[in-house]
Amino acid sequence: MVERLSENTKGVYIISATPFNIDGSIDFDSVDNLMDFYIDTGVAGITILGMMGEAVKMSVDEADGLMRHMLKRVDGRVPVIVGISDPGMNNMASLAKSSMDAGASGVMIAPASGLNTDEKIHSYFAQACAALGDDIPVCYQDYPQTTGVHISADCFNRLVRDFEQIVMFKHEDCPGLGKLTRIRQSAIDDDSLRRVSILVGNGGLYVPEEMARGADGTMTGFAFPEMLIEVVDLFAAGDEKRARDIFDVYLPIVRYEQQPGFGLAVRKEILRRRGAIANSVTRAPGPKLNPVDHDELSGLLARLENRLKDMN
Repeated sequence: MVERLSENTKGVYIISATPFNIDGSIDFDSVDNLMDFYIDTGVAGITILGMMGEAVKMSVDEADGLMRHMLKRVDGRVPVIVGISDPGMNNMASLAKSSMDAGASGVMIAPASGLNTDEKIHSYFAQACAALGDDIPVCYQDYPQTTGVHISADCFNRLVRDFEQIVMFKHEDCPGLGKLTRIRQSAIDDDSLRRVSILVGNGGLYVPEEMARGADGTMTGFAFPEMLIEVVDLFAAGDEKRARDIFDVYLPIVRYEQQPGFGLAVRKEILRRRGAIANSVTRAPGPKLNPVDHDELSGLLARLENRLKDMN
């Protein structure tokens, strides 16, 4: 029985990259290896077809085929969330239903661009939830840096009240720590408001602060999932100091990976060097590392290795 996304979901849900061959076609052998790599690190779940997964560069048929292949490889070993954001409501609903039929645990939706008021956001998600049906758990992806859509804590709380299938908030607003606190405090102050799961993104840049403010875990694509797992587990165990110390060791890589418009190439190159994928190719149009970038990354990774040895 597949574990469904719920208000109690916690831990590290890694955002999966999509491996490509040199010619830009999907590298399904690397897909299999990458799924095993993520699971072997101990992640609580995997999110596929997200923005990091370059889903916007795929056709509808490609996305559906990749989703089915990934879910078959995972084979229920961990829950899988499928990103289904699409300008077309029918396309979104179709991918949601085929994903759930294939064994997904839930879906993630980012609001369509142009929703510049709370009323428009609420109306959009009313239509989306109606199109999906109320039996599909939904994660709201709040990433205004890309979508241009800014949702208030009050508006999100209204969505939680009106649509029971919205069970998770993917927190990626920046600056957004105050919004996280307001959402958490609202559920404390009002017993009638559901406490939903909050997983955080932004490449992991603010994980210690977000965990301290009540996040339940992370949903991001950092190429060292084991760090995210250890930090989240230590916070859950109450050892905040150790969690912050470990995070600080990886921070130069976290920061380097999070370069807008370039970080995906860095992340895929690290995954390649770690043996998770065969090529670090991003689908065109996409970023590519030059020789200086490679040397710079090598220096950062060597420094990380030395600092981990010193820490142990």
